[in-house]
Amino acid sequence: MAPTVPSAAKSASPSQPSGKSEVADLKQQLRQLAGSRAPDADDQRRDVFKRVISCMTAGIDVSAAFGEMVLCSATSDVVTKKMCYLYVGAHARAHPDLALLTINFLQRDCRDQDPTIRGLALRSLCSLRVPNFVEYLVTPLTTGLKDPSAYVRMIAAVGAAKLYHISATACIDADLPASLKALMLSDPDAQVVANCLHSLQEIWTLEAANSEAAAREIETLYSKPVVFYLLNKIKEFSEWAQCLVLELASKFLPSDNNEIFDIMNLLEDRLQHANGAVVLSTIKVFLHLTMSMTDVHQQVYERIKAPLLTLVGAGSPEQSYAVLCHLHLLVMRAPMLFSSDYKSFYCQFSDPSYVKKLKLEMLTAIANESNTYEIVTELCEYAGNVDVPIARESIRAVGKIALQQYDVNAIVDRLLQFLEMDKDYVTAETLVLVKDLLRKYPQWSHDCIAVVGNISSKNIQEPKVMKCFFKRPPETQKALGATLAAGLSDTHQDVHDRALFYYRLLQYDPAVAERVVNPPKQAVSVFADTQSSEMKDRIFDEFNSLSVVYQKPSYMFTDKEHRGPFEYSEDLTNLAVGTEAQENVISAQRYQENDNDLLLSTSDKEDNGTRASNGSATSTYNAPSDLIGSSLISSQTPAEASLINTGGPTYSSQSNFSLDDLLGLGVTETPAPPPPPALTLNSKPVLDPGTFQRKWGQLALALTQECSLSPQGAASLMNPQSLIRHMQSNYIQCIASGGQPPNYKFFFYAQKDGATAFFLVECIVNTASAKAQLKIKGDDGTAAEAFSTLFQSALSKFGLS
Repeated sequence: MAPTVPSAAKSASPSQPSGKSEVADLKQQLRQLAGSRAPDADDQRRDVFKRVISCMTAGIDVSAAFGEMVLCSATSDVVTKKMCYLYVGAHARAHPDLALLTINFLQRDCRDQDPTIRGLALRSLCSLRVPNFVEYLVTPLTTGLKDPSAYVRMIAAVGAAKLYHISATACIDADLPASLKALMLSDPDAQVVANCLHSLQEIWTLEAANSEAAAREIETLYSKPVVFYLLNKIKEFSEWAQCLVLELASKFLPSDNNEIFDIMNLLEDRLQHANGAVVLSTIKVFLHLTMSMTDVHQQVYERIKAPLLTLVGAGSPEQSYAVLCHLHLLVMRAPMLFSSDYKSFYCQFSDPSYVKKLKLEMLTAIANESNTYEIVTELCEYAGNVDVPIARESIRAVGKIALQQYDVNAIVDRLLQFLEMDKDYVTAETLVLVKDLLRKYPQWSHDCIAVVGNISSKNIQEPKVMKCFFKRPPETQKALGATLAAGLSDTHQDVHDRALFYYRLLQYDPAVAERVVNPPKQAVSVFADTQSSEMKDRIFDEFNSLSVVYQKPSYMFTDKEHRGPFEYSEDLTNLAVGTEAQENVISAQRYQENDNDLLLSTSDKEDNGTRASNGSATSTYNAPSDLIGSSLISSQTPAEASLINTGGPTYSSQSNFSLDDLLGLGVTETPAPPPPPALTLNSKPVLDPGTFQRKWGQLALALTQECSLSPQGAASLMNPQSLIRHMQSNYIQCIASGGQPPNYKFFFYAQKDGATAFFLVECIVNTASAKAQLKIKGDDGTAAEAFSTLFQSALSKFGLS
């Protein structure tokens, strides 16, 4: 019997590269093909290049083959050239020394007879983004802007902006902006014009902070000749370019009404465009141009309704949501104009939840006397929806409509019918709404109480309806006692402190406790809006952007590099070091907003407050001084300690009558535990910036908190040095600071006395809101809470002395 021949190892395929051995094999094949003039050499190069790109896509480091790839770049095959440029662009920035090998063949290709190769070579040359290669870019770009091929000119126009980001001086010295402007106003190709416009806007916007000439050039872009020249060519542009031109037109300041009407006539047919971005951009132009013409502005709302409603039903759910967000913004500004179109906002069975939720908000906004019955009837159908969040939202929508209408008899009847549904979430949500309704319509109290009295407590799962002790003390006495006992023994500090607060409050005087916990609420006529009109106007100014989708201005969600002069980051690389660091860390050259731009909306402040308390280990509860005596702020009592140490109540017949007896706790007296030792700081800590930065990157975040400054302290921050000196007097040193009004950032450090442990603090202060956001890290995490208390105490005294 013949011996079995072992199977050969399977060779790696292009889709399954094998690593180093594969790269070595590729290098060998590339060397053999370099300079080859065989008839099939181009086909072989293409196959090998495909394998190289396949390896690169799979994450294998093929930079070792850089030299061989450059040697094989001498080919007339366009596909091979594209793969070579892709390879070079991916590895040039990581290997600038090797990238120098590509300069000669890229410059040679920029002079190729084939315009496609010229354009690809110029794009790759500008994409190297190696500062040392700037001198090699200027000449090809200047030549490219004058190239007879529109494709090459289009590439060169974008390349000028790339050069500016690599070296602004080289771009300005070469007078490329002037060449771009001349090309924009004379080139017959629409895409070249659009690319020139985009590059000019980018270059001049960034340059305007340093150059008055650039600021004047920006104004020329918004002049009548340029704007009307571009609008007259708008049908020739691509959809992206049309949006670019329309954005430019939205910032144009017409000299009279005739110019407004001329622009609107030019753009009338753009409202019928199939692309949603073009339609929204056109609407933005119409709205912004007619802001000062009240009657025409109202007519614009009527004109844009049909295109927007068409886009809602014609596109994907994502497009529908984006358009609905813009419709929602318009509805909030002019609800009456959309009140007759309420059926367009009914929820469809196939709508995603996020679309349904937005439609419910719109139905709530446009409800009035003429359509309330139909809208409420539709919303009541959603209450039985299988999607529980949507069912809850629909019930809330009915309640909101009831709060803003005069004739609420039918609506209240519908809400009371919800209480008879055998669904706990419907019952709980309705009870919350009934509470608010009774504040506005006290006359309905008898009917509501009659229905509420028949509800089983098992159907109530909502924590907002559970303030029962002060209404029915006998029935809830035992439950409250057990709840307080469990809270006092809870390991979570927030739960423990809240239970302790209620315990001492009841111990002081149950009548006072009722005034604090369950005060009488006056009847109201109008409930507060959660978003200020100023915030809505700011979002309206950013129409056709993500600001409308996020329902907040762009400065609240943009990256730090686009946020303005103040960066919220974890590193110190952009901060001045030392006590003289009151100079601005980041120049204000790109910041064109007012001080109020960095204020948070009401909802964001509430979210920040929630995050701060969730991230902290302690919570402080303040009550009016006339309601709480000294007994409430004393140290923990033996009874409280017993509840904590024993894990529950200990009953004793010798206990005196007290709140413990009232709640059925009956705890025994035990000695109070000694207070923890106070934290003291080293009066002369020493920490160099390098060590601070290393520690900041290595240590885990111990606490995140929000605290308040006194009005005097916020005013004193006009001179940031005053805060630095104040904290130094409390043995807390500043190692870096920066910012501009109303926001300042400080990095502080302190050292535990008699130990090597350091505490590091990032403190971001907003003088407009007199709030400070704190991030605390420390070598001794167990003392972070005590240090936070000490730090906040020092900060609260700033400006008072």
